[in-house]
Parts: sequence; structure tokens; C-alpha cells
Amino acid sequence: MAPFVRSDYLFIVVTLSFSVSCCFPASASTVKAAYWPSWSSSPPSAIDTSLFTHIYYAFLMPNNVTYNFEISNSKALILSNFTTTLHHKEPPVKALFSIGGGDADSSVFARMASSPVTRKAYINSTLEVARNLGFDGMDLDWEFPEDPKQMLDLSVLFDEWREAIEAEAKATNRAPLLLTAAVYYSVDFLQFGGRRSYPVRSINQNLDWINAMCYDFHGSWDTSKTGAHAALYDPNSNISTSYGLTSWVKAGVYPEKVVMGLPLYGKTWKLKDPNQHTIGSDAVGVGPGKDGVLTFAQVEKFNTRNNATVAHDMVYVSAYSFVGTSWIGYDDATSATIKVKYAYALGLRGYFFWAVSYDSEWEVSSAASRAWTQKE
Repeated sequence: MAPFVRSDYLFIVVTLSFSVSCCFPASASTVKAAYWPSWSSSPPSAIDTSLFTHIYYAFLMPNNVTYNFEISNSKALILSNFTTTLHHKEPPVKALFSIGGGDADSSVFARMASSPVTRKAYINSTLEVARNLGFDGMDLDWEFPEDPKQMLDLSVLFDEWREAIEAEAKATNRAPLLLTAAVYYSVDFLQFGGRRSYPVRSINQNLDWINAMCYDFHGSWDTSKTGAHAALYDPNSNISTSYGLTSWVKAGVYPEKVVMGLPLYGKTWKLKDPNQHTIGSDAVGVGPGKDGVLTFAQVEKFNTRNNATVAHDMVYVSAYSFVGTSWIGYDDATSATIKVKYAYALGLRGYFFWAVSYDSEWEVSSAASRAWTQKE
């Protein structure tokens, strides 16, 4: 498949722009969010808050026995500085903390969510951390509930968490804390074990929104073919952003409670044949970067230093670059613009990035913000 040029993308963007004016619910405020990794070399003060509405601190983790959050004085100072900085930026943004993450032990959440006693301890501790350190809310990134029982426990956890949030807000006469969750790209699991589905009723009733992680569709676990790891469409499978997002809506989750995830990083492969360099070409291993991953800023530097060819695939809606046997699939300003327009046309609440510090001169973040045309 030959790469498509930028004009093809602009056609899609223009087409979508004519269809979105009536689709987004006026009652829900836009979410333009991003996660800030605690290991980031770029401080919160460097974030251009004009491009975002919410920033997540990633990550905190409860004690695996008590399920309380044990925050040292030094950690409390870091977290307090995070919230204070973001609240005093111009413009200010909301600050939330995210719990868990892809490297966290998912069994901790499974055990915590299985008992009323441990759920209560955990919930109360999240409220204490949020209020004491100035956060506007919490986010649960449990990757992932492994069976229907854990999904049922997750549903109960959300019920009790929302009840505690509302009770605390009423008792203190303060605005309720936000409650969100980072979730699988699809409402149903298509891999990672047996079939199970997220609790739609509980999500609608209890969460402010979900962050659907529409990325990591392909990577170092499959080095035989190059892949668009955050493809909007996939003509050969259901592993795509469009399938995932529509699955949430079709399952009954209110569109205004769904936020689309975008990656600010690329996945790399080593081509089997340098002359075959499209999406789905044969590969023999990972390419540049640690474990075949480069941040968007690193992708930009790689492309410039190596005079790599940059292409766009209109079928998948993905950018990619190649030079020699090195191949990188990623989102750039062009593909991100189309995907944000798609989310807007679908009536979703907004979008988020993993991760804010991976951008290059706010190139992709700025394009996404411009693409979201909802007037507040």
C-alpha cells in the first residue's frame, strides 16, 4: 500500500468538520487531558496549560496489605507542589492523581476490591490524599480486571467510591472530587484472557468519565510485522480506536463519559526488507529505542538526524517513518487532528495523551487542541 499524502488527511478533516456541530452534548465540559509521569524530566511548571483542562499525576499505589496510601513527607511535598503549580498556572487546570498504571501489580486491586472492609479503607485513603494535597480528583488505572468476578467487584467499588465522594462533599460543603478510570480500549476484552466486560451501569452512574487507552495495539510482543499501534481504523481486525470507542457507546456508556486516548510515542520495528516499508510489512525485530519505543520528541529527532521518510496511511490513519531497516509507527499532528475530529463527531467528552512530557514543542498537543472545535 502506497503512503497517502497530507491532502488526503485534510479532506477527511474538512469532511468531519461539517458533521460535528450537533453531536457534542452541551451539558458536558470538554476534557483535554494528559498524564504526567512522576519520572518525567520536565517539571509540571513547564506544561503549557492553555492546551489542557486536566493533568494526571502518574502514579500512586496503595499499600498491598492495608490498601492505604502511605505518603512520606518528601512525597507529600512533591504532590502538593504538583497541584499548587497547576492551580496557579495561567490558565489553571485541574489536577488529579492516577492510581496503578501498566507496571502495577493488578492483583493488589483485585484483592482490595473483593471485600467491603478493604474497599472502604482504600476509598477513605484516596479522599484523604486528594483533600490534604489539593487534588481535584482521582483516577483508577487498573490494568486489568481478569474475569467477570473482578469486573463485578469493580462495579461495587465504583458505587461505594461515588457514595463516599458525595458524602464527603456534603459534609465539607465542597465540590465533589472527580472520579475517572483508565480502561481498556474496548468495553469487552478481546485478548488478555477470557471474555469479560466493563460494568456499564456503574460507569454511567459513578464516574465522571473513562479514559479509553487507544494505543499499544501492536508492539515488541509481535516483531513479525510492522503495525500502527494506535490506528484509528484497521481493515483486518477489531483492534482499532474506532472499534474500541464505538464499542463503549454501543454498550450503553454515555458518549459524554468517554474520553479517547492518544499516544505521544511511537513503536519501532526492524524491517526484513528495507524496500518493503508500509504498515504490515515483514519485520525481524524491534527497531530504535528502548524495547522498541520512542517518545514523539525522540521520533522527530530520529527522523531529522537520519533523513527518514515520513508517510501517512489514510486507511489506518497513522503516521510512520522509515530509513534503512528502521521503521516507526506513531501519531503526529496530522493523524492526531483526524482522530480528535473523529472523537468530536462521535459525541465524546474529549481526549487525553500519554504522556504530556513526550511531545515535541507542543506540536501534537497544539494540533489536537485546535482540532477540538467545541465552543465552551
